[in-house]
Amino acid sequence: MIEWRISDTPVPYEAAVAEMEARAAAIRAGQEGELVWLLEHPPLYTAGTSARAADLLEPDRFPVHPTRRGGQYTYHGPGQRVVYVCLDVGARGKDIRRFVGQLESWVIATLDRFNVRGEIRPGRVGVWVARPDLPRAPGGAVREDKVAAIGVRLQRWVSMHGISINVEPDLSHFAGIVPCGITEHGVTSLVDLGLPVTMDDVDVALRQTFDAVFGPDAP
Repeated sequence: MIEWRISDTPVPYEAAVAEMEARAAAIRAGQEGELVWLLEHPPLYTAGTSARAADLLEPDRFPVHPTRRGGQYTYHGPGQRVVYVCLDVGARGKDIRRFVGQLESWVIATLDRFNVRGEIRPGRVGVWVARPDLPRAPGGAVREDKVAAIGVRLQRWVSMHGISINVEPDLSHFAGIVPCGITEHGVTSLVDLGLPVTMDDVDVALRQTFDAVFGPDAP
């Protein structure tokens, strides 16, 4: 059985990572079951294993936490649903690429519950939405904004970290970094898209769409 946990108040980043890593170790040892943990963090930046110093534009704005997940700089803060996914990928086929694709599909299915079409773009990590309501990008292309980030780490086939969906964060906080190293596109949220969506709404959608993506391969 997968444990679903929801934290009602922001969880300090270092405490969350320590708890996540302890749970992953227990899963590897066969002592505890899998975990999907839904939480928020206080405002902070994280630096993934590919982070470039030049992409930290305002190093004194919020605390910066190095992290062993893949990717570059990301922002976490109130109004953003962070989902730490501790799953036994070894028992689910030992296919990292497929697992990342499942996380993407899960986000897209969750957004679809709110009639938001999330899309994947080659060379761009995360989930994106087209913004035909905004001025076009240079060259005349329809602007696309990032609505969800994905970053994972696997240790002995147990996953850590996971996804984050922008529900109603302060989007100005993203200005302190180059999110995921991408400069030519923006960042949005469900509320920024004009949707009266709450964190509880997103939590329900995440739970309802999970089994269709991950359920058949549960160990």
